[in-house]
Amino acid sequence: MTVVEEAGLGRVGIWTASLDAVAPAAGAEIAAELEEQGWGTLWFGEAYGREAFSQAGLLLAATSRMRVATGIANIWARDAVAANAASRTLSATYGGRFVLGLGVSHRPLVERVRGGNYGKPVAAMREYLTAMAGATFYAAEADAPRPPVLIAALGPRMLETARELADGSHPYLVTPAQTAEVRAALGPDKIVAVELGAVLTKDRETALRRAHTHLDIYTGLPNYRNNWLRGGFDETDLVRGGSDRLAEALVAWGDETAILDRVREHLDAGADHVCVQALMESPFEVPTEPWRELAPALVGA
Repeated sequence: MTVVEEAGLGRVGIWTASLDAVAPAAGAEIAAELEEQGWGTLWFGEAYGREAFSQAGLLLAATSRMRVATGIANIWARDAVAANAASRTLSATYGGRFVLGLGVSHRPLVERVRGGNYGKPVAAMREYLTAMAGATFYAAEADAPRPPVLIAALGPRMLETARELADGSHPYLVTPAQTAEVRAALGPDKIVAVELGAVLTKDRETALRRAHTHLDIYTGLPNYRNNWLRGGFDETDLVRGGSDRLAEALVAWGDETAILDRVREHLDAGADHVCVQALMESPFEVPTEPWRELAPALVGA
């Protein structure tokens, strides 16, 4: 069995930041409903909200089949030994349904919000993955398989790190053409789990407004800017919130069929899994209705 098959992500999942804005019990109810809708994996990030492994435990406890994945857990938030222990505990407790996505985050979040020191990203990630792999784990789950480890990799050197030291990559805010480049860089045997922003609306003005709001913070972050420049965009596209061209390249919009078409573009480009981030007026507005409406079209794509 390949690492992709073992991970069991399913073809399409959900990515959301909105569960940080609801009480734990409400988040558990939402996760259970998403599982009933048939989504393969539920992804969430770690920035201003809950600690990643605590949140994963809440969501895993509320479900019985769906995978739960961090997209991503911040490597500056805990040392590699702690990440190894927490991830293996969750995986063993919940039947191998936990997927560990790791990332270097961004200098402003690490230094201004956490008060840490943001080191060289590639070197830091390589050291972290090496330390995780070498961590001695003495608890009962020592003989249990390690959970899949994906890293947020966009640039060539981080993709090389993903190929050499991880099970794959979790690209965020990329075009289908860039998904193809990630697949080429990682080869056929690694997991490529791509995030895709989407607005379920036929109104272009609404779609663009939500896409620009979504892109506002990312257009100020160097790693995303550099990746878009490598992908054929230019400085005129990287205004705060992004140009219309950038927004429509990165965020799908339209009816269920239009969003399914974009999902399939990423799958055809080499993604094993696409996690759809339904965009609302606020990132903390739970997109309950879009999820319900998209599930019949996207689940099983």
